[in-house]
Amino acid sequence: MVLKTFGWSFAVTALGLVAAVFYGGWEAFGIVAILSVLEISLSFDNAVVNAGILKKMSAFWQKIFLTIGVLIAVFGMRLIFPVVIVAISAKIGPIDAVDLALNDKDQYQEIVTDAHPSIAAFGGMFLLMIFLDFIFEDRDIKWLAWLERPLAKLGKVDMLSVCIALIVLMISSMTFATHAHQHGGAHVDKAQTVLLSGIAGLITYMIVGGLSGYFEDKLEEEEEREHEEEEEAKRTGKKKPAVVLAGQAAFFMFLYLEVLDASFSFDGVIGAFAITNDIVLMALGLGIGAMYVRSLTVYLVRQGTLDDYVYLEHGAHYAIGALAVLLLVTIQYEIHEVITGLVGVILIAWSFWSSVRRNRALAAAEGKAHGSDEKTEISSGV
Repeated sequence: MVLKTFGWSFAVTALGLVAAVFYGGWEAFGIVAILSVLEISLSFDNAVVNAGILKKMSAFWQKIFLTIGVLIAVFGMRLIFPVVIVAISAKIGPIDAVDLALNDKDQYQEIVTDAHPSIAAFGGMFLLMIFLDFIFEDRDIKWLAWLERPLAKLGKVDMLSVCIALIVLMISSMTFATHAHQHGGAHVDKAQTVLLSGIAGLITYMIVGGLSGYFEDKLEEEEEREHEEEEEAKRTGKKKPAVVLAGQAAFFMFLYLEVLDASFSFDGVIGAFAITNDIVLMALGLGIGAMYVRSLTVYLVRQGTLDDYVYLEHGAHYAIGALAVLLLVTIQYEIHEVITGLVGVILIAWSFWSSVRRNRALAAAEGKAHGSDEKTEISSGV
């Protein structure tokens, strides 16, 4: 089961590390290995959230997510995205940007660093909306009940999450403007960039989330129809292909997953520049990490881990909230990527341990109940 799910990840790891050795020797090998671990630790929460969405999709779309989705994630976000940042920021063509990335790494890194505020604002707002919509929803299972219960009551106020997100964005942009003035006002226009980028992130979330919600409802309708068609198929001896049954609903959920992955990747891509400014090593390391994130997502779905450990999804969303805040803070202050990675890992580990304790408590309660039933039967028999 493990080899079947992680086989491609193992293969890509081996190829990537060998390529790194040929490209830059053992130092490059070490850098790629560190980048891989960084990407996995920063994106573990991504895998947990993805699994919650992917488990609603057919086996066909799970395969699409692991194949075409990987190409989009690895080549789109981990290779092309940094180059696009340079092209837009430096107002040069994509080919010139690639040439800059390969031949003038210092200038390439400087341009990407300058573009960080807009990236952080866009990604931070997108992730913040995911977190806010999660904690304001009233759920049957609550992890931190003392916090989630009152927040669920507040969530009944219409558009509350959007209002809070806009307030956070306004504070972030004003803080950045103040910071710019303190440095002579050379980058005052960056405050406007942060504001516009944050609004773009908010709009992207609302469009993608709205489409996803709409098509998720349609997917449920299709599943009901699928069940009816399967019953009909048993009588007629015909079967409808899974691709048709998945339909446009699964396709839009796939797009939603890809946008989610892109948002989660912002911190990994930017954090990678703290380790290396070599675009080739960055693509290798982050690409290997992205493969494991996808394999882990499918593993969580197939093993039913989210059903067994009910607080994992809560922990992942709290990690998303923390990451959103950290991204917005990095508009003005530098935060080491190790801290960013550890925050997510700690929150998810905490939720996992809480789930284990809950399962043990339930099992113990069932054991006592079963024991008391047996005693009742024995006494009845006597």
